[in-house]
Amino acid sequence: MATPSATRPRTATRAAVTAATALLLILTPAPPAAHADDPPGVSEDTTAPVKIDPKDPDLRMVQGATLAPAKVLNIKSIVETDDGAERRQDTNSNVTFALQAEVLFAKDSAELSPDALSRITTIAAEIKKQHATNLRVFGFTDNLGSDAHGLVLSKERANAVQRELAESLGAAVTFQIRGYGEQYPIADNTTEAGRKKNRRVEVSFPRTGE
Repeated sequence: MATPSATRPRTATRAAVTAATALLLILTPAPPAAHADDPPGVSEDTTAPVKIDPKDPDLRMVQGATLAPAKVLNIKSIVETDDGAERRQDTNSNVTFALQAEVLFAKDSAELSPDALSRITTIAAEIKKQHATNLRVFGFTDNLGSDAHGLVLSKERANAVQRELAESLGAAVTFQIRGYGEQYPIADNTTEAGRKKNRRVEVSFPRTGE
């Protein structure tokens, strides 16, 4: 049977190890944040436009309360057609059009259909209205088939939409074109309804006012 004097050193050792482990967890650096260009779309600016004085008496804060860092809330509006073939998303800074692949291309094809041309013309008109000159055209697929095929097909489809937009908008507009394959799904890939939404081309640009 251990004596009290023999137990204390073990207890002290366990406490020291526990403290060291806790300190290690605190000091372990967090993984680096993803680069802004890695996910599709333009990052929204949520920087507060004005500085708020936490000591302003008009705030009438409870004693001991502190203000959280000020930021602008991003207002998002999404309008989708009844059949889900086309979706428009508006935020504080950006406009994004998403067109399902079925309304743009035949199956496993990157050749635009006649119906696609009219839809792209409508997007081009909105781009002109917003006076946007920097556009992003991104292609996406569902998770069926190989990753390599999805990346190639999504890029070819983005290229096809970009070429049609360029004809309407002229040389003053610059494009960023990417094919992401099955990355960044917006719906459940385990159902055909979800996969249909994920097979899409997105056109996004900064909001500059009407």
